[in-house]
Amino acid sequence: MAGMQRHTVGEVTLNYRIDGDGEPLVCIHGVGSYLEAWSGVVERLKDRFTILTFDLRGHGQSSRVTGRYEIDDFVNETLALADRAGFSDFNLAGFSLGGLIAQRLALTHLSRLRRLVLLSTVAGRTPVERERVLERLAALRAGTPADHHNASLSRWLTEDFQERNPEIIARLRSRDAENDPDCYASAYRVLAETDFGGFLDQIRCPTLIATGEDDAGSNPRMAKYMHERIPGSELRILPGLRHSILIEAPDVVADLMGEFLSQGEMVDG
Repeated sequence: MAGMQRHTVGEVTLNYRIDGDGEPLVCIHGVGSYLEAWSGVVERLKDRFTILTFDLRGHGQSSRVTGRYEIDDFVNETLALADRAGFSDFNLAGFSLGGLIAQRLALTHLSRLRRLVLLSTVAGRTPVERERVLERLAALRAGTPADHHNASLSRWLTEDFQERNPEIIARLRSRDAENDPDCYASAYRVLAETDFGGFLDQIRCPTLIATGEDDAGSNPRMAKYMHERIPGSELRILPGLRHSILIEAPDVVADLMGEFLSQGEMVDG
């Protein structure tokens, strides 16, 4: 079943692919990104998992639908693709905005989940953190995805990685410039304005939370906040990394995910 496929959900046609063989795993990318962001992880886990990756609405090769996006749009489309893949229940991993979508899915459709992985995502923002992300949203609306990329690159990736991987940086810059400004802003609004901090204790499935030690936006304080509220969750702070851990350290992320997803069922209490 490997290779790009298409599936229409309401007004949106979603681009997706399925790789590997084993337990079902759904992976959701971040704002302004695309399914290939998971490629390094998929390559390392596809011998153990059947992995569904896809372009969110407004991203990659999925429909560039305009207008206001709601987080439940993303949740419903994720579930529709899981159904399409034949996953009655599944492991779920979300990065950044994808982690917010994963939180919402866990809060509304817990019976569908086996295990949950929250990577570089947010919850329990302080007033200052809310102000900063809303400032970035305003700047994005006033500029272009390319402007946002230039302003954000050093929040995403370490200078050492940027210097050693000019071809990856060039590819990321090119892909970011292809984003539709209205779709990008619509998705970024969901990231900027959504916070499930007060509901996290309702997530009752085995959960792994991980973020980069030097991630300024999805910071370790928020990761610890989630860990303290999700019963029985595991926390990993990744040394020397910033936000884009899928790009800079896919081997580290894949090892963490593979170990966690292969554990036995968590014992309640």
